[in-house]
Amino acid sequence: MVVFAHPAYAGHEQVIFARDELSDLRAIIAVHNTQRGPALGGCRMWDYATEEEALTDVLRLSEGMTYKNALAGLAFGGGKAVILGDARRDKSAALLRSFARQVQTLSGRYYTAEDVGIGPADVDTMAEASDFIVGRSGAGGSGDPSLWTAYGVFLALREAVRERLGRGDLQGITVVVQGVGNVGGKLCQYLHEAGARLWISDADANRLQAVQERTGANVVALGEEWTVAADVLAPCALGGVLNDESIPRLRVSVVCGAANNQLAEARHGRDLHERGILYAPDYLVNAGGVINVSAEVGGSYDEERVRQGVEGIADTARELFALAARRGLPTSVVVAELVQERLNATAAPTPKPNSWAAAL
Repeated sequence: MVVFAHPAYAGHEQVIFARDELSDLRAIIAVHNTQRGPALGGCRMWDYATEEEALTDVLRLSEGMTYKNALAGLAFGGGKAVILGDARRDKSAALLRSFARQVQTLSGRYYTAEDVGIGPADVDTMAEASDFIVGRSGAGGSGDPSLWTAYGVFLALREAVRERLGRGDLQGITVVVQGVGNVGGKLCQYLHEAGARLWISDADANRLQAVQERTGANVVALGEEWTVAADVLAPCALGGVLNDESIPRLRVSVVCGAANNQLAEARHGRDLHERGILYAPDYLVNAGGVINVSAEVGGSYDEERVRQGVEGIADTARELFALAARRGLPTSVVVAELVQERLNATAAPTPKPNSWAAAL
């Protein structure tokens, strides 16, 4: 396995490979950048085809967390973890505690929370073995972050529609939501209540049926989301979906969704721009969850403060769209510059956790 020469390794400070035979734990923890503070990012459990695939995923996700936390104005750097295995088959309390003990060895350099395959109950189990687990459901915990993630995506989507379509509301706007799990399903509810018309897809038939019954959404087959004529595409499943095959097939004006690393390669942001499609960068719009869990660090969780932080996503999106339009550049290029400016402007290498910076 190539590690140091890996294309996504550049800029990473630390990568830990963890193995525990008793619990069958196989995990990778990636700490990308701690310039703004300790690394913060969730733990994903996924049945990767290869270890190389797992490494690529965790490195890309870790870097994305650096961008996400910086744009959200959080005093945290970027990190991520993946556990290799099928969450439905291989997950156990022993495995979760074993992983948490690995997090504990980093002594606060990395905080973790839930992600794909790891839910609120799993986070509570991990918290039994580490002081650096956030998203707990008990006293002082921030609870399930998916509601806040969905709310932030909804706010950003509304701003993108305002920018590209000149609409101040979502009444009658057509949105294709790819993936209706914890975040995508909640996003559908927000959109339905705002009067949007929905098309939905998911590999889980039960989830599709539940969302369809709640919202009256139309169902589109997996892989055909790209062909639906709509106003907005909201990718809310896994990453890499905006690529050489999907982008030419798109029939939308806006892409704004919750999935991490939606662009298969950086150049695909320019491809969207050249097709006249406004791309709302994922690590900007899906920051609601990390804003929520970050407020738990230090034991002073304040829901109103979280709400204000999440609502700041709309302000940042609005300014990004305006700046990109003035410069005639893809949003994916301009947002990366904004992140770098924030990292360069960081005065102290280890700000106190939870001392949020002002939003853009």
